[in-house]
Order: sequence, then structure tokens, then C-alpha cells
Amino acid sequence: MKLDVEVLSRAANEARGLAMDAVQASKSGHLGLPLGCAEMGAVLYGNVLQHNPDVPRWINRDYFILSAGHGSMFLYAWLHMSGYDVPMEEIRRFRQLHSKTPGHPEFFETPGVECTTGPLGQGVGNAVGVAVAAKMAAARFNTPEHMVFDQHVICLAGDGCLQEGVSAEASAFAGHFGLDNLILIYDSNAVTLDAMADATQSEDTGKRFQAYGFDVQTIDGNDMTAFLRALNKAKKRDNGRPQMIIAKTEIGRGIPEVAGTAKAHGEAGVKFIDAARKSLGLPEEHYFVSEETRAYFAKHKKALLRNYKRWAKMFAEWQQQNPELAQQLTDAIDKKVPADLFAQVPTFPTDAKIATRKAGSEVLQPLAKAMPFFISGSADLHGSTLNYIEGGEDFSRENHRGRNIRFGIREHGMCAIMNGIGYHGVFRASGATFLVFADYCRPSIRLAALSKLPNVYIFTHDSIGVGEDGPTHEPVETVSGLRVIPQLDVIRPADPEETAGAFVAAAQHTDGPTLLALTRQAVPMLNEIDVNLRREGVARGGYVAKRETGELNLIILSCGSELQHALAAAKQLGDGTRVVSMPCFERFERQSAEYREEVLPAACRRRVAIEAGVTDVWYRYVGLDGKVIGLHRFGLSAPGDQVMKEFGIDAQHVIDAARSL
Repeated sequence: MKLDVEVLSRAANEARGLAMDAVQASKSGHLGLPLGCAEMGAVLYGNVLQHNPDVPRWINRDYFILSAGHGSMFLYAWLHMSGYDVPMEEIRRFRQLHSKTPGHPEFFETPGVECTTGPLGQGVGNAVGVAVAAKMAAARFNTPEHMVFDQHVICLAGDGCLQEGVSAEASAFAGHFGLDNLILIYDSNAVTLDAMADATQSEDTGKRFQAYGFDVQTIDGNDMTAFLRALNKAKKRDNGRPQMIIAKTEIGRGIPEVAGTAKAHGEAGVKFIDAARKSLGLPEEHYFVSEETRAYFAKHKKALLRNYKRWAKMFAEWQQQNPELAQQLTDAIDKKVPADLFAQVPTFPTDAKIATRKAGSEVLQPLAKAMPFFISGSADLHGSTLNYIEGGEDFSRENHRGRNIRFGIREHGMCAIMNGIGYHGVFRASGATFLVFADYCRPSIRLAALSKLPNVYIFTHDSIGVGEDGPTHEPVETVSGLRVIPQLDVIRPADPEETAGAFVAAAQHTDGPTLLALTRQAVPMLNEIDVNLRREGVARGGYVAKRETGELNLIILSCGSELQHALAAAKQLGDGTRVVSMPCFERFERQSAEYREEVLPAACRRRVAIEAGVTDVWYRYVGLDGKVIGLHRFGLSAPGDQVMKEFGIDAQHVIDAARSL
């Protein structure tokens, strides 16, 4: 499509005006990127992107991901002008309560926003994940006659994004796996928040990305013709190399008093806005978009809709000729989960004594068979986390159908990429590492919870039972630290049958992420608890594992490998003792008040909990008058059973605590 430089230059200045007005009105926000990148926005939304503002989630759209999410008014302005349901009233309500224009872009909040971004570098990882999912979808669903999936992922990032380690992890992954459907635009304006960029960096970013395996072009990002030429060149390349466009821009362009300086990044230019608007040719009317600009984008939208209709016709033909594939795609997008998952997971022998990571491996296989769009990956630990899908093949440059992703030693990158797969919406992503390395992943896990992505984290080696590896690898505080993240289900199962319940619960949880904390060491089968109760009780977060036979006078709570000690203690503490298995606090809190009262009667205040970790979170259930057996120090390097004994994680300490109440 020919570039109408005159009209789009006007549109770029009007987008600058919208950003100035919104930031001025809200008395907060970032002007630098929306002003500096306005020409690139005009080319993207006015010429290059294949999308449909009327169907924002069209499965074959090009993705635009704003990794530098602080520049959100850039995105909102172009979504408004190109016809998304982002009316001018929402632009006026920038950063206000319950608006569609929050301070940083949020998935599901605003039509046309593809990812929740803002923490720098995350969007780069998300874009890599979307590119992975797009490659997978094309391999699964395209036929020689029908290109159902033929899309590009375009990500705009700045110096801050590329300084963050997560973007390096994800970019190295993208280069190695040849994601040539990924176009990374580097807004190179020589400025960071505190100072000019040369105060903190002196690397040659282009050469770095060439070393990762990217093709790199360098252009003037404020030159629309040069940018269009670079974009078209990048989109045409299918050479197994992701694309980078280094766009040299002037941050804060349009406000001469701050343009090109660190002051332009945030709000410093606001006091010069009136003069700036006049010099840009904008009228006194604020929130102004000219009729010429609106007419251009209305005409462009019609062209986009024609392209969409051509695709829709082809898609209908594909559906008719490939009904099984079409149903699979519908089920995948709808996140359909088979109703009989438990029936497909065989029970474990009653004399089994295996680690819950091993039990998880055995449960994963039938679940993966029942859910063909469930993807598994590991941060170079498949041999320890045991989450490889047998027969699923590896995802690679040559094989985009593979269901096992080897992320390498890139935990944070893995979880950011998983989020991108989730945002794409066809595949369910899971990833594995040791639980203690959740600290490397936490920002991405938090964003998955915020965005309600149905990721599954299979994190093993969950306690001081790790043993010989010592305190660096014994996550004494990690489970509790993860439990406090809202909208994240953290499940720590006690034996193989609870592990089966945990995996099924994770599969069924489609509106948020689930983290499974699994043991390295073998645990016994808890056969004194009915097998169906163990499996199904996990879904409720907590359940009565052993019911008192006399008058209730003591409740012992536990989860994971320590539940065995709670049950052993209860045998010696008398008929009035109840044991509650509490594998998932978040799920338990979602139960009705009646159910929670049934499991933990308020009248019984004599309570003890035991878990091989920090104790604080358990006091919400035992109360200030109760006692918690745990530890508030780092672990030791010794065989796991010896470490447990050294710290008093056993039945006798539960008995002593109960008798002391």
C-alpha cells in the first residue's frame, strides 16, 4: 500500500496532541515515547499492520506489542484513531478509575492491547512467546491450500527493555529457534529515565542482536518512508532469522525545550505543551483529531475489513474441508478441558513410594494425550523435573509441531515466553524448573496472575528435603512467598494421588495460573485417606484428611511431604483430633463460607500446623493461639531426611506442640 506521507504526518502530530492532552489532564504519565515514536505509529496502524479493529482477537492478525508500556498513550492514541473501541472519552480518562486507558497497557482491559506490559523487558519476552505460538499454530493447522495462520509479531522496545536481562534471555531464544515472524523495533533515542543512555551503556546493540541470530537494519525512526521500507523488508524475510529495526528517534519530539533529553521521558514537558501544540499546527481545541485523519483511517479500516473477509472466506473453506482440525482449533481457543480427566489418570499402587515429581511425570502423560494443545517446557532440567511429554517431540527450527520446549538456562525468559504463548490463546503453556528458582521467574509469574493466563508451573525440589544440594537450593520461604501473589494457585500435594488431583486441578483452572510444588524425595502413599478424597479434595484447596471419632478438640493442618507427619501425630493424640490437608490456600479461600467452616470449625481454636518452611502464612488458619512447626532459617547440606530431623519436621514435634496448647 502506498504511503500517504502528508496525511499520516498530520495524524502523527495529532497523536502527539492526544498524548500531551491526556498526560497534562491526568497530571501523570510519560510523554517521551508517544511523541518520539509518533511517525512509526502512523505507519504501523495506518499502513502495515494486518488487523481488524472490529474483531480485535482475530486469530490471524499481526500482533503489535508495546514492551515499553510506560508509553501507553502511544498505543491508546493509535487504537482510537484506527477504529478500536477506545472512544475519545476513554482518552480523556487516561489513568483514571475504571477507564480503558490505564497507566500501563493491560490485557483484557483495552481492545487491541495484546499483553500486559510495563515492567521493562517483559513485552520482548511476550512477543517471543507469541511468535512461538504462531509458528506452532501454523504447523498444526495450515494446509497446502489454506494459510489459516500467517502472521507477524511486532514489538516496540526501548533502551530500558533491552537493558533488562529477561529481554536478553528471550532474544537469545528467538535467535536460536529461528523465529523469523518476529520483528523487534528498538526505539533508540539515546535516553533513559535518569540520564542520557551513555551514562549506563556503551555496547553495540545491533552487533549483540546479530550475535543472537537477528537480521538488523538501522534507520531514522522519524522518517516514515524509511520505516515503511524497513518494515516491509522485515516482513518479507523468511530466512530463519528474527528481525530487528534500530529506529533512531528523538524522544519528546515536538516539545523543543525537552526533546532529545532525559527530561522528555516523563512529565517535564507538560509546562511547554501549549506552545508545542501550536508549533505542531494543532488548534486550541484539545483532544483534536482532524476530519482528514478520521477519513483516512476510516478508508484504511475498510481495506483491512476487505482483507479480513478474504481470509474469513478462506477460513470457512478450510473448516469445511478439515472438520477435525477445525474442531480442534475451536476447542483450543475455548480452552476446552475433557470432563473425564480423572478417569484417564490411573491410580497408583498402594505400596508406591515415589517423589511427587515422579508421580507428576506419570500423570502428565495421559493429561497431555487428552489435551493435545498442552505444551511442556523446562529450563534445561527435563531430567530432574520429569515433565517431558513422551512422544511429543521437541520444538525446533525444523519442527514447529513439537510440544516440548527446551528453554535453556533461562528461567525468567521461559516464564515471559510462556505468557506470550498464553496471550496468543491457542496453546496451554507449562514450564518447569526447581522451586527455588521461582525467584528468577517471579515478575513473569506475577504478570500471568494479573492477566489471568492459564499457565502451569511444574516446579520441583520443593523443600529442605532437597538435602545434599544445601541451603542455596532449599526453598524454605519460596512457597509462602508465592502464596501471597493474588490469583495464583499454589498447590503442594502430599502424595501421588494428591499429585494426580493437583495436575487435574491445574488443567481445569483456565482463568489463571497454577504452580505445582513437587518433591525431590520419595513420599509414602497416604492410604488411610480415601483415594478419591485425595484426588478430588485438592480441587477445593483444603479438605478433612482424617476426621475425629470423638468430640473435636484439636485440628492439625499440613500439606506436601509433611502431611504424613500430621497423620502420624494424630494417631497418638486421641479420638478428638482432626487432620486437614491444605494443598492450596487460594483454592480454599474460593470455597463457600459454609464449606470452610465445615473443614475448619471456628469453635475449635486448638490448632497446630506443620510445613518445612517459614511459618507466618499458616497463622491465618491456626490463629494467634495456635502453633506452627516450621523453620525461620536457611537449610543445611546433608541427606534430606537428616535435614528434616535436624529442624524438627516430624510427628513428635507436632505432638509436643499440641500438648503444650
